[in-house]
Amino acid sequence: MIVRPNNSQSVMTLLFALKGSILPVIWPQVLYTMLLSLAVVIAERFGFVLQFTLNAAYLMLLGLTLAIFLGFRNTVAYQRWWEARTLWGELVIASRNLGRQTLAFMPTLAESQRRELFHGMIAFTQALRHHLRGTDGESDLRRWLSPQMYAAVAASPTPPNAVLTALGEAYARDARATGTDSMLLGTMDHELCKLSTVLGGCERIRNTPIPFAYILLLHRTVHVYCFILPFCLISTLGWLTPIAVGILAYTFFGLDAIGTQIEEPFDTLPNDLPLDALSRNIEINLLAMLGDTDLPAPLEPRDCILY
Repeated sequence: MIVRPNNSQSVMTLLFALKGSILPVIWPQVLYTMLLSLAVVIAERFGFVLQFTLNAAYLMLLGLTLAIFLGFRNTVAYQRWWEARTLWGELVIASRNLGRQTLAFMPTLAESQRRELFHGMIAFTQALRHHLRGTDGESDLRRWLSPQMYAAVAASPTPPNAVLTALGEAYARDARATGTDSMLLGTMDHELCKLSTVLGGCERIRNTPIPFAYILLLHRTVHVYCFILPFCLISTLGWLTPIAVGILAYTFFGLDAIGTQIEEPFDTLPNDLPLDALSRNIEINLLAMLGDTDLPAPLEPRDCILY
């Protein structure tokens, strides 16, 4: 996720900053449309080809239609991004609630067993992050799980669900051992169910992309639109046509690229969610509840990007 300091809203920064801009992603497309426009202008001005122009009405109709479709697509992509952020916010809240309830409802629980439960919650967060990103979470899971529990989790096709299952069994076992009231156990199980809801919601977003045919139609239409731009503008703008085409191409290619980045919010692109930072915050919260003082530091942005 792009994180910029509060004093970065100056005009110079907003106009010329590259870090956090979509320009480094789309500059090849913008450049080739501008070069194409320059070639069209040169050919028309020096008579290399017959004069060929299109009425600006075609540009207006296609541009309006394309803007509506891009706006709709980006709205859907942002809804996916925001829903994913909401689910991870729910994960932060549920882990805090479960940690607080563990300390309050099972005060006689042994320190080792309490740490096992808290470490299980941290392991669930780490397993979920690696599961969504398709990365190897062995080192993170071995750090927080016992060898027996890690072996069971590693053999599961869905590691976070395996961690959650083991965590539920541990809570039930420890609640019986400490004589915790069944109603209090039900309250803790409710928070475990929230973790399961977060897992299911994140998997739904990850495994249900925007239909490819819709994305393909938008990509092709954007390229066709930028291709015909110089033929519609050359009669009125002349040598300024490449500049106007570059501005319009930057707008449409940029909207298309931003939608592509945020529609998969669990990836590691600059505009995706900072799952590493969120996981670290949950780890800090839970370890602080245990009374640990040697806490890991919160993750800081690297080159204005928080991962």
